[in-house]
Amino acid sequence: MIPVSAREANRATALLVALRVGYAYNWFALGPALPAIGIAFGVGPAGWGLLVAVFLVGAGLFQVPAGLLARRYGARIVSLAGVGLLAIGAATSALAPNFPTLLALRLLAGVGAGLFFSPAIGLVASLYREGHRGVPVGGFSSAFSLGAALGILGSSVLVPAIGWRLAIAVGGEALAVLTVTAWLLLPRTAGSPDPASRTARTPVAFRFRGVWAVGMAFIGLEGATFATGQFVVPYGETILGWSALLAGSVGMMFVLPSVVGGPVGGSLAERYRNHRTQFVAVTVAAAGVLLALPFAGVVAAIGIGVVFSFAYGIVYAVMYVLPHYWRNLPTGEIPLAIGLFNSIQLAGGAGVSALFGWVVSVRSYSVAWTFLAGAMVVTLLALVALPPTPAAGGDPPRAAGPALPGAHGP
Repeated sequence: MIPVSAREANRATALLVALRVGYAYNWFALGPALPAIGIAFGVGPAGWGLLVAVFLVGAGLFQVPAGLLARRYGARIVSLAGVGLLAIGAATSALAPNFPTLLALRLLAGVGAGLFFSPAIGLVASLYREGHRGVPVGGFSSAFSLGAALGILGSSVLVPAIGWRLAIAVGGEALAVLTVTAWLLLPRTAGSPDPASRTARTPVAFRFRGVWAVGMAFIGLEGATFATGQFVVPYGETILGWSALLAGSVGMMFVLPSVVGGPVGGSLAERYRNHRTQFVAVTVAAAGVLLALPFAGVVAAIGIGVVFSFAYGIVYAVMYVLPHYWRNLPTGEIPLAIGLFNSIQLAGGAGVSALFGWVVSVRSYSVAWTFLAGAMVVTLLALVALPPTPAAGGDPPRAAGPALPGAHGP
C-alpha cells in the first residue's frame, strides 16, 4: 500500500532527487580542487588518491549501519540525518588547517553519505507500488550524475575564481539548506519502520547470496566511476594542457549522461528479467570505451565520457531496482540489502581509487586508465553467484539468490 497520496509522492520524490543532486555535488566538487589542495598542503597524486579514497571508506563503512538504523527507526530520519552530516563535513572541509584534518573531515562527510543513500532509495521506492518503481528509482539514482556534473563543472569554474576553500564550502552550505527544507516538507509517514523487521533478530538481508554477488561484482565499476569523476579534470589540465573550463566540461560528460541512463536502466529492470546479462553487457561496453581514453583528444574524450556514464547509469538503476524482487526479503530490509552491497562496492572501490592514484604517481595516467578498465571486468566474475530473476507472471518472484549456506528464510 502506498502510504501517501500521488501528489505527496511526487513532491517527496522531487525533494529526495534534489538532495541526491546536492549529495553528489559534494562528492565530486573536490576533484577540480585537487591540484590546488596539493599545492596548499604539499601532496601529489598519491595523496589525492588517498583523499578520494577516504571519503569512500566513510561511505562504505556506514552503508550497513544505515540499513540497520532504517530498519529500526525508519528511512526518513536516517537519510536526513546522514545528508545533514554530509553537509557539515563538506562545508567544514574548507576550514582544514592541514592535510590530515582535511582527510578527517572528508571521512566525516563520507560517513554522512553512507547514512543517506540506501535509506533514501528505499524511501523513494516505498512511495510507489510494484511495477511503478523503476522510473522514480532510476531517476533518483541518475540524479547523482547531475549533481556530480554540476560539482565538476561548478568547481572547475569556482576554484580559479574564489579559491578551493570557498569553492568546496559552497556545496556544503547549499546542501544544508536543502536538508532543512526536506525535513520540513517530507511526509512524516513515509519510510516508516517495518514492525516485522524491527523485531527480527538476524536480518534476512545478510543471508542472501545475491546481495553479496552484486556487491563484489561492481567493486571495479564503483572505483572507476569515482576515479574518472575526480581525476579527469586534473588529467586534462596537467597532462593534456586543457584550460580549467574545458577540462571541467569534458569531466562533466563522464557523469551527466547517466541522468538518462538511470531511467532507461530502471525501465529495463522492470520490463525484463535478464538482469545478469544486462549487468555484464553494459559494464563491458563501459570498460571498453575507457580503454581508449589515453589516446583520445577533446572530442573523443567527450564521446567516451557519454558512453561510459550512460552505461553505468543503466547498471546502477538495475542494481537498485533488483532488491524489490527478492520476495523473501522484508520490505523494511531493502535499505539494508542495498546498503550491504553498496558497502562492499564502496570499500573495494576506495581501494581501486587509491591504487589508481598510486599507479599515476609511479607510472602514468595511461596505465592507470587501463588498470581501471581491467578492474571493471575482473570483478564482474562475482555475477556467477547471482541467479536469474524469476520470470514475470505466474507465481510471485522469489528472492534473487538463495540464502548463504546454513541460512534460512523468514
